[in-house]
Amino acid sequence: MTTRLIISTLLLFTTLFAQAQKKADTVVIKVGEASKVIFAIQDKKDLETLKHYNFQSLMDDMIAKLDKRDSTQLAAPASNYLKDSTQTANSEEWPTEADRARYRENSYRSNRYDSDNSDSYSSYTSRKSHRRRTYSSFNIDIGTNNYLENGKFPGDANKIYTVRPWGSWYVALNSTQRTRLSNKFFLEWAGGISWYNFKFQNDKTLLTKDDNGVTFSEDLRTNKFDKSKLTVVYVNLSAVPMIDFAGNNRKSGLFSGNHSRGFRIGAGPYVGYRIDSYTKQVYEQDGDDKVERHHDPYYLNNIRYGIRAQFGFRGTDFFFNYDMNDLFVAGKGPQLNAFSFGVTL
Repeated sequence: MTTRLIISTLLLFTTLFAQAQKKADTVVIKVGEASKVIFAIQDKKDLETLKHYNFQSLMDDMIAKLDKRDSTQLAAPASNYLKDSTQTANSEEWPTEADRARYRENSYRSNRYDSDNSDSYSSYTSRKSHRRRTYSSFNIDIGTNNYLENGKFPGDANKIYTVRPWGSWYVALNSTQRTRLSNKFFLEWAGGISWYNFKFQNDKTLLTKDDNGVTFSEDLRTNKFDKSKLTVVYVNLSAVPMIDFAGNNRKSGLFSGNHSRGFRIGAGPYVGYRIDSYTKQVYEQDGDDKVERHHDPYYLNNIRYGIRAQFGFRGTDFFFNYDMNDLFVAGKGPQLNAFSFGVTL
């Protein structure tokens, strides 16, 4: 099919520009591994005419003639290929509608069952455009978060700021861009907002601050406490190189309708800036439910940065984030490195 298309294209432009005397401007398009199509333009005024050509019909007719092993020039006038032309061809050499239908059917079958090996120019440009596209999606990270102190969980030493695994939810809303860098190699770069929710194991845990730093202690009030937590909100940017063995341009997701069959994996950096932080206590007093919320920086680092890992299959992706810097400013609180993990929707 490639050889026929090349021959047909050369015949077309030989007919159109055979009478030109000045040296033509040429555009060379590589097709497949060892073939090429050459467009020769000798009069730039012809470019305006070419803009109105119906190249699909033109190619159909040329290939139909080659299917009949007819290498003569097309008998119909070139004006018949103009999109607004109402002329009809009267030559017996003009391909019939049956010829066109047979070619369209063959083209459909070729593209349907052998699209990856097709060397046609239209297939080549389609794949080229597909490779270069960047697709956007909206994703939600839902999981849990915790922190490590010198590589260990604070609960191992029964620290009062030990986090309860169930109820310490991590949530992030991200606008994700997926850009193809090569055949199966992509870059997922995203921006969004996230919430750390550190729900303390001890419901009476109280976080206070003074000029020296933050202090974790037990609330001495006699109320019945139901919850105590610290919430930190960040805006984030991330860039995660991904290998997607399915070569799928669009990011898969449970709600995206794009369930790739291939396995994908990647890891990359992220950085965040703190925009809010507060403590929340829920307790019962004199039979009434009370909620205390205190917004304060609590000597939390304004910047977080770390490494994000992702892997997935079909419509499900999992993530793991690890903050490489401390949660609190050095010397103002315990040396805690936060992390989160869960599923991306």
